[in-house]
Amino acid sequence: MTMTVEDRRRRFRELHQPGAPLVMPNPWDLGSARVLESLGAVAFGTTSSGFAFTLGRPDREHVSADEALAHAAAVHAAVSIPVSADLESGYGATPETVAATVRRAAEIGLAGCSIEDTDHPHPRSYAFDATMARAKAAIEAAGESGIVLTLRADGLLYGAYDEAEAVRRCLAMAELGADVIYAPLASAEALKAMAASGTPVNALAVGDAAKLEVKGLAALGVARISFGGALARLTQRVLIDAGRAALSGELSALLGGASGAEVDAFLSR
Repeated sequence: MTMTVEDRRRRFRELHQPGAPLVMPNPWDLGSARVLESLGAVAFGTTSSGFAFTLGRPDREHVSADEALAHAAAVHAAVSIPVSADLESGYGATPETVAATVRRAAEIGLAGCSIEDTDHPHPRSYAFDATMARAKAAIEAAGESGIVLTLRADGLLYGAYDEAEAVRRCLAMAELGADVIYAPLASAEALKAMAASGTPVNALAVGDAAKLEVKGLAALGVARISFGGALARLTQRVLIDAGRAALSGELSALLGGASGAEVDAFLSR
């Protein structure tokens, strides 16, 4: 059954249940999206790093707003489940630009989108007051459409501030009305503190968080687990290792991949 835009947004919001987290993969192209949907994914988030790789570029807003939104729209059209777009910093410093980016995401039918507090490509974090002004503008823009808005405190990821500041920012954004809050690399203690706000919390499946597995993150009250660029980086690891070996004469490094028939079967579902 094909879901309408409204259905996808409603379903995406419903999937955020603290203690019973949505496991949300992040495909980087249409093929990975189709395969992951066939494997049972019920919602997607795009990945800025994974998509940038497909264009031969580094992460941190070396992709334009037009390119990121066109990519998200293409993924949305290729699958039948909710899609949320990683829109990095919103592609501009001002609250007005951030609001315009969120509206554009809503206009193309996405179920959700995320906005960071980081000024790319430096990267450096916006000051607290500027972050809250940008957050407020994004929340107001999202509220007009019902798109599910994730607000991110990425300064912890980039070393711009400590975990206490990441939690402070997430809790403040939750108080403003964010639908989901997210601080990449947050510890178990930080995730638990954010979950206590009652606003759904996203955890990134890397490092210590990934070692907790879904059950451990659920026990902390997490409502969503995203992969970020992890799956894309795994494919890059294979590309680097097997490519290096094969170019050095070890052609056996090219063996062991998925068969064309297996991939075709996933893409045909």
